[in-house]
Amino acid sequence: MSVQVRDVQFYVHNMRTRMPFRYGIASMTAVPYLFTTCDLAVDGRSCRGIAADLLPPKWFTKDPKTTFRDDLPAMLRVITSAGVTAMRLDGAATVFDLWQQLYEAQRQWAEPEGYPPLLWNFGVSLVERATISAFCRATGVSFSDAVRNHTLGIRLDAVTPELRSHTPADLLPAAPLRSIVSRHTVGLSDPLTDAEIAPDERLDDGLPQSLEASIRAYGLTHFKLKILGDATRDSERLRRIACVIEANADPGYAFTLDGNEQYTHMAAFRALWQSLQEDPALAGFMRHLLFVEQPLHRDATMTPEAREALAAWSGRPPIIIDESDGVIGSLASALDCGYAGTSHKNCKGVFKGVANACRLEQLRRAHPASTYVMSGEDLCNVGPVALLQDLAVLASLGVGHAERNGHHYFAGLSMFPPDVQRAVLDRHPDLYRRHERGFATLDVRGGRLQVGSVVQAPFGVGFDIDTSGFTLLSEWTAESLDTQE
Repeated sequence: MSVQVRDVQFYVHNMRTRMPFRYGIASMTAVPYLFTTCDLAVDGRSCRGIAADLLPPKWFTKDPKTTFRDDLPAMLRVITSAGVTAMRLDGAATVFDLWQQLYEAQRQWAEPEGYPPLLWNFGVSLVERATISAFCRATGVSFSDAVRNHTLGIRLDAVTPELRSHTPADLLPAAPLRSIVSRHTVGLSDPLTDAEIAPDERLDDGLPQSLEASIRAYGLTHFKLKILGDATRDSERLRRIACVIEANADPGYAFTLDGNEQYTHMAAFRALWQSLQEDPALAGFMRHLLFVEQPLHRDATMTPEAREALAAWSGRPPIIIDESDGVIGSLASALDCGYAGTSHKNCKGVFKGVANACRLEQLRRAHPASTYVMSGEDLCNVGPVALLQDLAVLASLGVGHAERNGHHYFAGLSMFPPDVQRAVLDRHPDLYRRHERGFATLDVRGGRLQVGSVVQAPFGVGFDIDTSGFTLLSEWTAESLDTQE
């Protein structure tokens, strides 16, 4: 078999949140949604694939001295570079080999330019996803089958040497999941109860706004709680969150803490952790913690100081990396440093995520008494493409619960044309429902998402999208976000 990229195009659709999403040093209110299309020749026959993602503020480069507008040119440059580079490649025997070539070519271009790994790899991941989509469509197989049947050509040891002689089918579940628990994000500015929402801030779109209302509307059981990095304020807010969850959720609830890189030294986070453990008001609540995500800034996460701090901290909770997982080999470095695992987001790379999941499963089997975590995390992921493809990967990896928040910060798919919404509802009726007000929205019931249609579709998306109605990236301007209704 041979595969070659013939064309890559980018299109933009501006979106506004229904309420601000505050995470770390950023607050998202208006954001571009980027579609990536790829014409891939598979044994000479051309097939179109698609991928998509938000271009979120202050995640790929978490520099407090720059604005989102300052960061956009670099983000767009690494994306377009990946597209141009992919079209210049001679082709490869498999999609995996094609991805390897693109990854290495982008790395060699980006590193001398000073682009951070998480950023330049984002461009690679968009093209990677679009080529996987095209290949699955051309061959008529789902992503899960393509991974397990080796038609994508994944060589695990090319990503993780310890996986030599293993294939994904050896280490992944025998079949993909058909449902995934939705782990609800509680952002830093989210209202916790309806009573605390000021009258002029109340939304009238038929969707829950507060944490309290979301638990009741969706039957939530899992939560992701973001912290500020201020021990006093974090402790006070966690007490309030605990009261809301314990009063409204099932007693078997669970939660994770997201540090969002708010700390520069592990000692400061350990002090917060100790104060939470010693707080009588949180004694029962803290027993429901699953893991802690990325408390240290990416520049401090895997330093000798961090390694020493983790080694000296007996009885620490499972701590995983997220933003520090920028390149091939990041997980190995994190495990060596003392972290328990990493997150998966498609924006960090699909093939890398498959290899990471396989490595963690290999370690679980070898060390059953230890904790190794592959989590599913979000970045305000929404359909009609990005969310579905992310769920397809997570289901294939066997990740049973995942942070999902796009349906909370956006009013379903109401920002997309009616024909796109109808297509989603028609082809994915288990995952989406038509809201009483007419728009397509994610169907979270009993705290779960049904993903059977996503698993069966060629890489998550079971319909074609006409991207010609969106704005070509070459014609899009950041200023257009200011006028987006």
